[in-house]
Amino acid sequence: MQQKVTIPNKHGNNLVGILHDTGSPQLVVLCHGFRSTKEYRIMVNLAGALEKEGISAFRFDFCGNGESEGTFQICNYSDDVDDLRSVVDYFVGLKRSTIAVLGHSKDIWERLKKDGYIDVKTKTGEVEYRVTEESMMERRNTDMHQACLLIDANCRSLTVYGSADDLVPIEDATEFAKILPNHQLKIIQGANHGYTLHQHELVSAVLPFLKEISTTRSTG
Repeated sequence: MQQKVTIPNKHGNNLVGILHDTGSPQLVVLCHGFRSTKEYRIMVNLAGALEKEGISAFRFDFCGNGESEGTFQICNYSDDVDDLRSVVDYFVGLKRSTIAVLGHSKDIWERLKKDGYIDVKTKTGEVEYRVTEESMMERRNTDMHQACLLIDANCRSLTVYGSADDLVPIEDATEFAKILPNHQLKIIQGANHGYTLHQHELVSAVLPFLKEISTTRSTG
């Protein structure tokens, strides 16, 4: 069963998501990446695959994305989640940030300083979401290496990386293996950043990991 769910966050913004409810005690939370939403093909495909395996999933829009209110904001696992048991990253990278996507030009920072925000628009001129100066500075000052060290050592993690990713260097993927103590790295040959032609391979890499976690939690 699928149903739309609205959840208020600590800032009073309503976050909108789709719950794929199978009645299982386990729930996988699917978090989209930058310039994306809960309707991104990866999110929909993973939720559907989990649902077929009897595992509940929840895909939602971050603040300022899709149907959710507020300004652009992405969760930092180590800061925002207290009882995280496992993480799958497919792949944002250690060094990549909002700044890298929007650019480093002087004009962007001048606009942020003047207006306090930047509206990111589609090719047709529609506003996709708003990025604030505060959120940009937060991303700029985030030490991803240190953030990884704050993740509980018992939290199992899987990084999936496409060998043809032209946005994030493979060094970022291998760096996770050096930092995280309970980590697996899966490289999908030929896949680009969005796994455009490798959706099945992505699901096949992620599903066994999540099923193993689900089984361990049920029996343990």
